Amino acid sequence: MLIALSVAAWTLLIWQGAGHDAHSRMASPSMGLGAPLFIAVWLAMTIAMMFPTVAPMALTFHKVQAARRKRGQAFVGTWAFLAGYLLVWMASGLLAYIGALAAEAGAARLDLSAPAEARVGGLILVAAGLYQLTPLKELCLTKCRTPISFIMTSWREGTLGALQMGAHHGAWCLGCCWLLCAIMFPLGMMNVAALASVTAIVFAEKTLPWGPAVAQAMGIAIFVYGLLILIQPQAFPIFHG
Repeated sequence: MLIALSVAAWTLLIWQGAGHDAHSRMASPSMGLGAPLFIAVWLAMTIAMMFPTVAPMALTFHKVQAARRKRGQAFVGTWAFLAGYLLVWMASGLLAYIGALAAEAGAARLDLSAPAEARVGGLILVAAGLYQLTPLKELCLTKCRTPISFIMTSWREGTLGALQMGAHHGAWCLGCCWLLCAIMFPLGMMNVAALASVTAIVFAEKTLPWGPAVAQAMGIAIFVYGLLILIQPQAFPIFHG
């Protein structure tokens, strides 16, 4: 089910990204949207990018609940866990929207040149690359990569408990990926190629045996690319000179 939802979300994002005004929306952090529609798009991005990596955790939760039902204990559907997870990302979407509006207002007030705008994007990439190498990133990634450990240490009873567990996991996931998601603002929120690249990084670092090494390698690559943009703004993928 999670993969089907992810495919549906990708279909929606690709369709939106192929619109006639996609170029202008890519260049605008808020995509010119009101808060409700922005958050809806943000949730579609979350489902597309994160649900494939959430699948092992959700499947582990479901297996534990199924075993409890066989023993005659109270059963809670996986939907409650996923709802808690999405609530955290919905809240992050609201913060992202506020940040996008602030960035647009600041850029308009400062009347930044194209090279200056590109360098701001480069700074975000540098920050994202450095974060990939921090102990906090490593801790969050470890929590995301160990479903059994998370279930055993974070178990809560009942529907409300499942919501809390989903929110708890969502917070670790957000801590793991928030700066990878932030680079979508300078690269273009409807930039399907950038979305796919970030998704591949998140999937690799969370699911592959050598995921932590992938996280560090990509951190170095993103950092170096950010430095390149600071030195040569024309290297920015959506540079408008």
